Amino acid sequence: MITLVSGLIIFLGLHSIRIFAEDWRNAMRARIGLLPWRAFYSIVSITGLLLIIWGYSLARQQPVVIWTPPPFTRHIAALLAVIAFIFITAAYIPRNGIKARLHHPMTLGIKTWALAHLIANGTLHDILLFGSFLAWAILLFRASRKRDAALGVTYPAGSGGATALTIVAGIASAMIFALWLHAPLIGVRPF
Repeated sequence: MITLVSGLIIFLGLHSIRIFAEDWRNAMRARIGLLPWRAFYSIVSITGLLLIIWGYSLARQQPVVIWTPPPFTRHIAALLAVIAFIFITAAYIPRNGIKARLHHPMTLGIKTWALAHLIANGTLHDILLFGSFLAWAILLFRASRKRDAALGVTYPAGSGGATALTIVAGIASAMIFALWLHAPLIGVRPF
């Protein structure tokens, strides 16, 4: 469990700099340069992510059950996962109505993904992993909205075509991941 927690601290801690220390981040980027900052950020992020993956796989070998979710929670989680994929897709398709309305769909996708997995899993390592990501995403969304307001950021209006494409691509991605990738990569069949 120490490996999982260490990975979460490194990964989410680094990704929380914009929430808690944006002035420091900007000063460091100015001092060392954009490319060295990106290299540092990437190396630390990858290290944290690898520790999360390794720690999670270790923790799954001896799970500590906190609660046993009712079987119907898997259906709720599956629906929320599809919504999460749509939100995440909205971050990448230009001029879609989801991003125009919600402004930070990637963060909302992470929140939805984490909530879905918290609903359907009751082991300590699941609660640590998904609870940490949920708490981080809530704080990041709030900080991002405040930053947008302070800077006067506006988002272009979305078009119906881009929004439809976003929804179709998000659903297709969710189905591909659930049916063919989740089991080989995660070891669990969602359906």
